[in-house]
Amino acid sequence: MAHTTVKEVLAALDDVDFPADKDELVRAASGASDQVRSALRGIPPDQYANREEVARSVRVDPDSDLDHSPAQRAEQARKGGRPGQSQHLRDAPKPPVEEELDR
Repeated sequence: MAHTTVKEVLAALDDVDFPADKDELVRAASGASDQVRSALRGIPPDQYANREEVARSVRVDPDSDLDHSPAQRAEQARKGGRPGQSQHLRDAPKPPVEEELDR
């Protein structure tokens, strides 16, 4: 697990044209920090359609910068993800009650 954040990883991929495979993403982050490159080297060797797929696949500290609520974290634990995908990065939409409270 890399000691970086999803935001740092995605910032290193600003110039990437998607879809892109793992090797393209690692090459695009050649000027990034060691932690960011390490996080990208740890993703599954798949084709990524967009930045969100990369964000869900990269392994970073679970308490990084995702700001998920306890309900969202519980949903992530219940849901399966792609092989090699970190549990804390699985899709977890806000529950309806949280959507209502945000209005």
